[in-house]
Amino acid sequence: MKNTRNRTADILKGVAVLLMVQVHLIELFAQQQIFDSNIGSVLLFLGGPPAAPIFMAVMGYFIALGNSNISISIMRGIKLIVGGLILNVGLNLHLYYKIYNNTIETSPLPYLFGVDILFLAGLSIITLSLFNILFKKRTIPYVLAIIFIFVIGKFVSFPENSGAISYFTAFIYSDSWWSYFPFLPWLAYPLTGYVFYLILPSISRITENQTYKILILIISAIILIGSIGYGISIAANLHVYYHHNFLYYLFTLNFMIFWTILFNFITSFPSNIITNFLEWMGKNVTIFYVVQWLIIGNIATALYKTQNGIELLLWFIGIFTLTSLLTFLLVKVKNAH
Repeated sequence: MKNTRNRTADILKGVAVLLMVQVHLIELFAQQQIFDSNIGSVLLFLGGPPAAPIFMAVMGYFIALGNSNISISIMRGIKLIVGGLILNVGLNLHLYYKIYNNTIETSPLPYLFGVDILFLAGLSIITLSLFNILFKKRTIPYVLAIIFIFVIGKFVSFPENSGAISYFTAFIYSDSWWSYFPFLPWLAYPLTGYVFYLILPSISRITENQTYKILILIISAIILIGSIGYGISIAANLHVYYHHNFLYYLFTLNFMIFWTILFNFITSFPSNIITNFLEWMGKNVTIFYVVQWLIIGNIATALYKTQNGIELLLWFIGIFTLTSLLTFLLVKVKNAH
């Protein structure tokens, strides 16, 4: 059977989930002085544009490529949303136990309905399947939709203290701290991947020419160097990052161009143990993501913001190794059936 996978896409997803592991540790394990430090800001940035935006853009590209039946797409989206709820329960089991025995006094609801990336992925798949019916494969409506997302985002933000409805509005766009990946503005990234697929035939003369790609990479790198301070400052402010504006989208778009071309060049060389492992992680990104969150989330209840630099490094090595082993075993079991 012919291998239809895209090696660059798999490695991009593998790098993204690796960076997600470290950023979750920085957010939940790191002492506040580390979180607030310059190196903390850089690590938060590495868990920003190279992670969720890349992952969502790759997903959007393959949604366009796959062109699945709408009922199949909607069911896939619903499964991801339900999976997000189940994951929220699983990663917070230790916290729920602490709340139950009154060791910690807080509401469990923000943790149950915390808007993580699986919810965004599910809502995005459903939305893009509906857009495909409305817009077909016309590029301009999708580009306008990206712009519209940031325009409407200025008018629909809901306050955190809006009562029970805040657990619903957090999925759309709100000031609630548990609104991590709200539909607005994050739908822009799967839409970006979708648009890239649509315009790819028109720009194939550029994308298939090494000289042009090197030139674009250099221009993109120059822009990135000039704007990196801005990019890091936003990524280090988590609330602003999760609810960023159109200017930061443009920064991230340029970063994704640079990052994608860079890894496209890397995959043009013979594979090695590192790229093979990253590719394997990318192929199994959902399982890897779920496993690392189940481990980190439950340990974080006991270690919240207490770990120094050396301890963080050791936790990263240990959790990354354990996640890799468990993912390997789960993939083996899955493939056996």
